[in-house]
Amino acid sequence: MEDEYEFGFTEDPKFSVERYEEMLRNHDQYFFDAQAFENIIDYYIEKNDPVKAIQVVDYAISQHPFAAIFLIKQAQLFVVTNRVGEAFAALDKAALLEASDADIYIIRGNLYESMDRYTEALENYQKALTMAEETDDILLHMAYVHQNMGDYDMAIHYLKECLKQNMENQDALYELAFCYDVIDNQQESIQFYEQYIDNEPYSYAAWYNLGNAFTKLGLFEKAIDAYDYAILIKDNFASAYFNKGNALVNLEKYAEAIEVYRQTFEYEQPNADTYCAIGECYEKLEQMDEARAFYKKAVKMDSKLADAWFGIGVTLDFEERYFEALHFYRKALDLDISNADYWFAIADAEYKLGHLPESENAYEKVVELNPLDIDAWLDYSSILYEQERLNDAIEVMAEAIKSNPDAAELYYRLVAYLFARGDYNEALTNLELALSADPEKHYILFDYLPQLQKNKVILDIINRYTR
Repeated sequence: MEDEYEFGFTEDPKFSVERYEEMLRNHDQYFFDAQAFENIIDYYIEKNDPVKAIQVVDYAISQHPFAAIFLIKQAQLFVVTNRVGEAFAALDKAALLEASDADIYIIRGNLYESMDRYTEALENYQKALTMAEETDDILLHMAYVHQNMGDYDMAIHYLKECLKQNMENQDALYELAFCYDVIDNQQESIQFYEQYIDNEPYSYAAWYNLGNAFTKLGLFEKAIDAYDYAILIKDNFASAYFNKGNALVNLEKYAEAIEVYRQTFEYEQPNADTYCAIGECYEKLEQMDEARAFYKKAVKMDSKLADAWFGIGVTLDFEERYFEALHFYRKALDLDISNADYWFAIADAEYKLGHLPESENAYEKVVELNPLDIDAWLDYSSILYEQERLNDAIEVMAEAIKSNPDAAELYYRLVAYLFARGDYNEALTNLELALSADPEKHYILFDYLPQLQKNKVILDIINRYTR
């Protein structure tokens, strides 16, 4: 018969594990008390070895059949190893032994949540709330469930409750920002974070989220102040540096933005997005060699970063190297075929190379993807006008006006084309529409057809609106 030894809870957890492994080697049967078993199970969980942990749990259940804790541990391990049915069964057994253990309902809630059975998940979390000592994580899970159900107001309610329980729950702070973002209520978001900071002035996450809310409202100076506080509290907070850089870009403070972006490299590995952002700043400063160098670093790190390929194209375009620019624009387009900006750049480069049919096709794509791009409509019609395709140019302008009925520029251009075609009555009707929309822009008409400056009828009509 095998020898049987007993090991108690007073021993060192490491000793329990050594004793357990010795038992397996010797094919003996030792008795461990509940605490020792917990130590051994936790050891294997920390070592990320759920299979061995499950073996220990089985052994623990055989020695302590009425201890609910081991059935709960078993259920947790079944969840990790994707044995959902067995996890539910273990929880049912645990509930028969210890119906008031909150962990039973938390784990069951997690299982239902992962199966998108939200009503049952919430019922279990609600039960757990009445039993658990610390409830912030349960409230956080209830918020997640409401998010998944698309009920962001209830999600916000539970996130606020979670933060009342634990002001330092970082996940809740970030989720709250996400929910306010989804319902597009930055004002309330700002109000919440400002109140929160009054109680917790050293919460870098709250300052950071406040900065993000200010950014979304276009209040970039205030955003920078908030990011500065976040950095002051946590000086290695790379995301705060990056977002501060973005805010500076929006204020057109490109040199300062470059410095701030570079600071992120002190606290995290350089990444493609940051290289690309620095490239863009140099591009805005018209320092094209530096811009190109950073864009190249970005694509070397992430060959699927379309904006960086596009950026290389922009720097070459600036240097009138249109043929080379096209190559990089197309690489960007391959990665993001529906990007109207990329199509616009291609249309413009093709035009500068004298490739009118290719340019025309690209402009057609721009206005299809972004019918609100007035410059694209104007350029598109110009190509047709240059080829003396007046009817097509007029047709394009009519389409443009359908999508942008308040854009005076389009009416003035249409007027110019109608005069060029000899449709004076229609031209004058549209001139009145253009002047009603924006009388100050009448110079557009003369830019296109300078000879109209001598036309008394037109001058009289313009004077009526501009006096």
